[in-house]
Amino acid sequence: MSTTAVPALDKTFQILDLITASQQPLTAAYIAKELSLPRSSTHNILQSLLVKHVIYKDSDNRFYLGSYLLYWAGKYEQQQGVIQLFKDLIVQYPILLQHTVTLSKLDLGEVVFLACHEAPAPLGFTFRAGVRVPAVFSATGKAMLSTLPIHTIKSLYNDNFPKPLTPNGVSNFIDLADELNAIHSSRISLDDGQLRDGMYCLGTYIRNASGNAIAGMAISFLQAEYESKRAEVSTVLIELAEQIEQRLGFTTEHSA
Repeated sequence: MSTTAVPALDKTFQILDLITASQQPLTAAYIAKELSLPRSSTHNILQSLLVKHVIYKDSDNRFYLGSYLLYWAGKYEQQQGVIQLFKDLIVQYPILLQHTVTLSKLDLGEVVFLACHEAPAPLGFTFRAGVRVPAVFSATGKAMLSTLPIHTIKSLYNDNFPKPLTPNGVSNFIDLADELNAIHSSRISLDDGQLRDGMYCLGTYIRNASGNAIAGMAISFLQAEYESKRAEVSTVLIELAEQIEQRLGFTTEHSA
């Protein structure tokens, strides 16, 4: 029985699970018979997986897992490492613990929340792991986007700028580019009510050993407390980001 709205995806996972569980490579005929799948669709799925190097085929036309899975595994492991570092190191910064601090990653044109330290006082916005928002309106999204060229950013949205979520939202790529340019000198991004009216967020990026921004952190305030606290928390937020980067193997040589 199909478990998703995409039957072909179910079949793909069934095939990959079968290959993974087997102690030896499997033929297409065996896979189709074992899973009670049509040979034609089994063949098509296997060919698609071959093209992407998710599986390989030996000289006897038997299939086994390919190297692309290591790429996925590495990304997952890296992501989990950042989450654990965030949780372990934020406790060293009492100033940050007074506020809501989020960790997120960039997924195409959206930000996906990975972890959150909740402030004692609620903000009226839920930062649950897995929640997605347009990157151009969030502090973490802007921070990570600032490390990319504008033509790459436009391609993420197929040159169609997302519709603002609030009246404060940036509305075009030109204005976004101005915001991103300001981040280059300060390393701090700003969501001034663009994600939720009345909520301000300051963000920064986290780089890995290769110098790529793989995550972002942001600290959130009610608008009334933003001005009095932004300078102090910006400095501390960058310190935390740099400490996480060092644990991930980033050195200043990568930013030269």
